Amino acid sequence: MKIPYYHQNLLSDTQRLTAFYEAIKEKSRGIIYDLGTGSGVFSSWAAPLASFVYAVEKDHRTAKFAQKNLKSFENVFLQINDAKNINFNEKADLIICEMVDTALIDEEQVPVLNAVRKYLKNSGDIIPCGVFNGLEAVHLKNSHPIYQEGNISPKELRSKLFIYDKIDFKKYIKEKVEYKINVPINKDGIVSGIRITTFTLLTPQLICGTTPMLNPPLLIPTNQLNMKKDENIFVNLKYTMGGGLNTLKASVERIS
Repeated sequence: MKIPYYHQNLLSDTQRLTAFYEAIKEKSRGIIYDLGTGSGVFSSWAAPLASFVYAVEKDHRTAKFAQKNLKSFENVFLQINDAKNINFNEKADLIICEMVDTALIDEEQVPVLNAVRKYLKNSGDIIPCGVFNGLEAVHLKNSHPIYQEGNISPKELRSKLFIYDKIDFKKYIKEKVEYKINVPINKDGIVSGIRITTFTLLTPQLICGTTPMLNPPLLIPTNQLNMKKDENIFVNLKYTMGGGLNTLKASVERIS
């Protein structure tokens, strides 16, 4: 399969690929939309099991690779367009849309699905079908949000993982969100940030945690509090899904 150099890391992530392959093999049937098809890997897996696949890729350079990789499939039609702008002529039995990222902030998964979901049959499926978002209170030294590379030291953690949102992609999703989350502190020390971890539901029975190229944890600095074990904080968190990291605002306050 021909791929652009910037997709090499995506296709070298075997955990991510294996999870999507299992989901696509299980759910593929009838009419399928593959939104953000990239180099066409998911469409090539779905096509032998589908009656027709509509593959959509808005990046012209990437779409050229998809055209080469999918040319042998007579039941695949590739459109070079933004999926949000397409009026599909027939409803889908399955939508494949892998524009997910940590907390759905920096990629267009949510705005794309909000625009296209009306074309999904009532009995249809979406891959992935949803996500769980969780956060932990931590002590950070960075001054801006960064994706985690390597493991965070246990001595920097100040709380257990708390699932603060569960998102079902078959339902309308509010893009601008704001949370006030009560987090129990379980270790003495400074709280100066949070770590968000996203778990991806490929199907209701198949969940995938973080992999090298799927939702690495996001470290977000906040104001600083000196906390004791068994005290609680509120995490104030807001962002726009699909709006980018510049929409992200986070702070912490002690619960008296």
